[in-house]
Amino acid sequence: MGFVLLGFSLYLIFIVGIGVYASKFSSKGISEYYLAGRNLNFFVMALSAVASGRSAWLLLGFTGMAYTMGASAIWAAIGYTVVELWLFWFYAPRLRQFSEHHGCITVPDFFAARFPDKADSLRILLTVLILVFMVAYIAAQLVAGGKAFESTFGIDQTTGIVFTSLIILFYTVLGGFLAVSITDMVQGIFMVVALVLVPMLGIHQFGGWEKMLLALPREEFGILDPMAISAGALWGFLGIGLGSPGSPHILVRYMAIRHRQQLLWSGIIGTGWNVVMAVGALFIGLVGRAYFPDLQALPQEDPEQLFPQLAGQVLPPAIFGLVIASVFAAIMSTADSQLLVAASSIVRDFYQKVLKKEDALEEKHLVRRSRLVVILLVLFALGFGFLAQDLVFWLVLFAWAGLGAAIGPTSILALFWRQTSGTSVIAGMVTGATLVVLWRQVPFFKEQIWDIYEMIPAFFVASLVTIIVSLRDLKD
Repeated sequence: MGFVLLGFSLYLIFIVGIGVYASKFSSKGISEYYLAGRNLNFFVMALSAVASGRSAWLLLGFTGMAYTMGASAIWAAIGYTVVELWLFWFYAPRLRQFSEHHGCITVPDFFAARFPDKADSLRILLTVLILVFMVAYIAAQLVAGGKAFESTFGIDQTTGIVFTSLIILFYTVLGGFLAVSITDMVQGIFMVVALVLVPMLGIHQFGGWEKMLLALPREEFGILDPMAISAGALWGFLGIGLGSPGSPHILVRYMAIRHRQQLLWSGIIGTGWNVVMAVGALFIGLVGRAYFPDLQALPQEDPEQLFPQLAGQVLPPAIFGLVIASVFAAIMSTADSQLLVAASSIVRDFYQKVLKKEDALEEKHLVRRSRLVVILLVLFALGFGFLAQDLVFWLVLFAWAGLGAAIGPTSILALFWRQTSGTSVIAGMVTGATLVVLWRQVPFFKEQIWDIYEMIPAFFVASLVTIIVSLRDLKD
């Protein structure tokens, strides 16, 4: 355990050091604090966008899915990989150019500049949507960190949640978006190394690829059949990618890159990173099935415990500590990004642009406010995580779908269709977010409509509503 703690401690010291390093730059103004002064390196941008979008879902959820379903789980990764490549190459250049021309720092800034007649309404609506979904998401990441501390180091979950909160709080408060982006890049590297190293060593120690294949229950589990999945589930998996254009913590990366021409290389790097991570996570699930053919061999019979369990079996203690750090990296790379987005929606979009829009506020004053709001949001998410864990995780199931269905189709239409109106965007956002909730909670939808990931119908219905309302406004 001593070597495990040593490897993990070195990782923590490094990311805290990044926060200290970035603090001077991020204190200059609100653009520097929330957007790194629109000066982000294309490599940092690519890896941080990918890492912040994956979270612990890839290392824990996807590996567990691959363990249970076999090779067919890869369709869940294909969806977001293809969509994010399109975002890098076609969506991001337009967003980057528009945001620089209009001085947009946040996603609500973009909508307010694109539809000035509805600026305040859009800012308020987006602030509500972001806070509802993001705070719950942050709370869930903190709880996940607490569970990881508990299962790895034997620390009780409450202490683990507090410790996770303090780590994220320290470098986010000090370094802002620059620190978050650099740490996300580092964490993306940690994730790739872990996802490649663990299955390779696992196959080697098992006796080689051919021996492992013989141990996989082909027929019962469909391990080697990527088509062993129903049509509804297939569309649901592919539809996961629709959440990416609706995730503000991913979109702000596109706005922060130094030059829009660099997005070509960012797309190549980011897509390559997505592919390597997805294949690595898939092979962890397959290798894990060979090592643990019985689900009872995993803690609490939970397939999402596969990754740390397999890593502990095939890695020496010091390296295991660094690999376990990759789990925390996945958690932190999402929580810190979402924390800044939530803070910016309060300070930039509500406080500065709505509440104090007639006042000339100093940049350093806004940075101080931002740091205070980050602290308050962590405390709120921390309390939320302690008092309502079931509610938090229930909301997380809708967070990716809710934001994806509300912001995704409306932002795409706003960028690519000039006839889009401010009224239609508001209607589309409300429709998308509402339908995501109705799809699983109202008996009519739950019983009468086929079982499919709620983001897919919500995304397309929101798109349709936005188009119809825009055409109506054109006639008027």
